[in-house]
Amino acid sequence: MLFLFLTLVLVVGVAWWMQQRRGVGVVPSDLTPTPSPAPSREGGVYTEALLGRPGRFNPLFDAYNPPDRDVNRLVFCRLFAFDDKGLPQGELVAAWGISADTKIYNIALRNGARWHDGEPVTAEDVVFTIQRMQDDQVPVPETWRTLWKQVQVTILDPYTLQFRLPKPFAPFLDYLTFGLLPKHVWENVPPEEMADHPANLQPVGCGPFRFDHLIVEGGRIQGVALKAFEDYFLGRPYLDEVVFRYYEDAPQALQAYRDGEVLGISEVTPEILDEALKLPGLNFYTARRPRLTLIYLNLGDPELSFFQEINVRKALLLALDREGMIRRHLQGQGIVASGPVFPDSWAYNPELPQYAYDPDAAVRLLKEAEYLLDPEGRVRKKEDTALRFELAFPDAEPYPALAQDIQKAWQRIGVEVTLKAVPFEELLKNYLEPRNYQAVLIDLVFTRTPDPDPYPFWHESQTPEGQNYAGWKNRRASLFLERARVTPDWGKRKTYYQLFQQIFAEELPALPLFYPVYTYAVDRQIQGVRFGPIYDRSDRFLSILSWYVAP
Repeated sequence: MLFLFLTLVLVVGVAWWMQQRRGVGVVPSDLTPTPSPAPSREGGVYTEALLGRPGRFNPLFDAYNPPDRDVNRLVFCRLFAFDDKGLPQGELVAAWGISADTKIYNIALRNGARWHDGEPVTAEDVVFTIQRMQDDQVPVPETWRTLWKQVQVTILDPYTLQFRLPKPFAPFLDYLTFGLLPKHVWENVPPEEMADHPANLQPVGCGPFRFDHLIVEGGRIQGVALKAFEDYFLGRPYLDEVVFRYYEDAPQALQAYRDGEVLGISEVTPEILDEALKLPGLNFYTARRPRLTLIYLNLGDPELSFFQEINVRKALLLALDREGMIRRHLQGQGIVASGPVFPDSWAYNPELPQYAYDPDAAVRLLKEAEYLLDPEGRVRKKEDTALRFELAFPDAEPYPALAQDIQKAWQRIGVEVTLKAVPFEELLKNYLEPRNYQAVLIDLVFTRTPDPDPYPFWHESQTPEGQNYAGWKNRRASLFLERARVTPDWGKRKTYYQLFQQIFAEELPALPLFYPVYTYAVDRQIQGVRFGPIYDRSDRFLSILSWYVAP
């Protein structure tokens, strides 16, 4: 899918609004999972099929390889994680706070956390990891490097750090979820040699499971075995061992389950869903993906003046049977979208107007806007302006079928649409970024960014060179987004985000279609699995400490 990373202007200044740790108070944190019915004893092995191939077991290098992130989630610890509402919770961090000027944070690490080789986890490890992300010779995503070059990090004592930030930016804690590297393992490895160093295949982490061995068959890595870490700072997992095995595709993973090779499948894709549902031993867990499928309309194109009319945009949305599209093209694996903030987020507005499928209402809106059918009864026109435009879309499934469905729906209300399939990379580079499009069907992906912060895609300052690809300019909406970025009070931030959502729903600067759903399958003998909204596929392991093998 298309990953739209934050640009420099979005990350030049960052802060998180919380109480001051020294002198005002602290924000304690506890990620200890809510207990499930306790097993009679510790023990057991969980084996899971991962789709893809291993790369490097190093959190600096896993941004583009989900199977690596799955392994790293269990091996490496992080400063912060997020609950099922997208709110930050300390993982390695015990307490945190911010100074009165909102630019200085102190974070206190849990005292007693240890690396898998027995060495203590300290502030030195945090600073070392950040320094490697800052280094131009380490191949991390450029957005990470850009961010961390803006931030000054100081060690106050072995377990306390201070971050100095140029300007306030409330979603900063999203960027404190990187996995930590042990300084004592990596400090003598030159930055330019990190990517190819053998330590990437023999990782030393501080997470709930430690690396044990690679599973090599036929001279190729076919899996990796992890052992429970007895000294994990949040408590030993019930499971003794987690084993990941790699498969090229979902059908192979499903067959591995049938053959008894694995107890779980990391992703039940649409191609295997029907077959998997027939297996009585599997439990299925679903969650909304951190992704929004929508249609951009180029509001700034003077030749498409009808896109600037709110009633026309509403009519286009009312004409789409979004629930039917989810059934027909996603095998039911989707949730009808109401806007750019996910419905399970702490900032979601539950009072938004809903646009149910109603083609008759769509026709009425177009008539009220004085768009009438031409003599041939095919296309609606107002004077010399015809409702006619091109819809570009990615040339990969399920988008061609979705685009055809959209085309037919709009034709039924008198809107003529031509379709154009385009490679993902070209859609971004040659269509969205230069605003050289009329309409685009695309996904926005918000992996690992739980804070809703709609600023990058909808603030007026991001037109014409930022990521406001629709070209929407609404001063009130932009003002609410500005205030939400610099407001210390969670309640006020929520209010600003909800007011923004109300304006978005009333004006529909783009047409939200649906949030795709992720499905994960685990054999019923594995108990204690809890699954909520996710911001990365590896979030399925948030409750891993509670998993156990039923007797």
